[in-house]
Amino acid sequence: MKTYRLNLIPGDGIGVDVVNEGVRVLEALAEKHGGMKFSFNTLPWSCAWYLEHGKMMPDDGMEILRDCDAILLGAVGFPGVPDHVSLRNLLLPIRTGFDQYVNMRPIKLLPGLVSPLKDDRIDFVVIRENSEGEYCGRGSTTKDKAVQEAIFTRKGTERIIRYAFDYAAKQGLTKVLSATKSNALNHSMVFWDSIFDEVRAQYPGMESSRMHIDALAGFFIMHPERLQVVVASNLFGDILTDLGSAMLGSIGVSPSGNINPEGKYPSMFEPIHGSAPDIAGKGIANPTGTFWAIAMMLEQLGEKPAADLLMDRLCAVLKEGKATTPDIGGKGTTTSMTDALIAGIRG
Repeated sequence: MKTYRLNLIPGDGIGVDVVNEGVRVLEALAEKHGGMKFSFNTLPWSCAWYLEHGKMMPDDGMEILRDCDAILLGAVGFPGVPDHVSLRNLLLPIRTGFDQYVNMRPIKLLPGLVSPLKDDRIDFVVIRENSEGEYCGRGSTTKDKAVQEAIFTRKGTERIIRYAFDYAAKQGLTKVLSATKSNALNHSMVFWDSIFDEVRAQYPGMESSRMHIDALAGFFIMHPERLQVVVASNLFGDILTDLGSAMLGSIGVSPSGNINPEGKYPSMFEPIHGSAPDIAGKGIANPTGTFWAIAMMLEQLGEKPAADLLMDRLCAVLKEGKATTPDIGGKGTTTSMTDALIAGIRG
């Protein structure tokens, strides 16, 4: 019997709702599998915790978090705590401290979802650099001027680009597209482009190209069927993936994996929707992004059959539609979606 130790950070708002449902699904998968189980350690770190303690996590928070096989996050953010405070005092320290330099975000129109685009051939992945770049936090502010620095190292840039090519090859894909803006960002993106060209020369069988971020945003809308793997810097990848989620009809359906590929540190998985405090506790939060993130987590842990079972049953629930939440056209609730998914898992 394999026991996976999971640290849970439900966080704020609907993060609590969807993580609770995620635990139910994991327990159902363990029951069905028979050879694995999960040990859960729920951590109360959130904006509410910040307002009480003056910090987003305790001083030994990273040490506490490290003692697990993976981290499942709900959502962080709540009125009264500025977003840059919650982000820079919890999420970014985890991503950088655990060297989760790969942010993996699949953009796929699952059965039952309705895209606002006419084209329903949406199935690609954005691989985002997750540890430096525009989100490094360096800069200065005075009354009259603010300077925000972006730091791109050869190590950080090369490893994310190489990861994208290796991922494409492993998945049997043939196209890698790099997001850039080297015509305007004459230091950081020229540097990025030069390393991309060095790396792609080592993958002669892969079709690879560069596209400026503004043109690429339009390309997402006009020709999503031509995309397979997109690799981008921290900021560009963040923007493109939210656009990708909108292409799926609801930001509530998309997952995200913050991955340390070498396994030296735990990886963290989360839905990308916000905390949505206006609907928290009302039972209508869409748990699809959490379930999809759990499938990514299971695959990262080496439990691909369980991940495949989860995604297969999730797609069946979405396609059938009766139990789904209002944001994707259903009349169900967070719990009814979970109930339907668990029923499918138990078979």
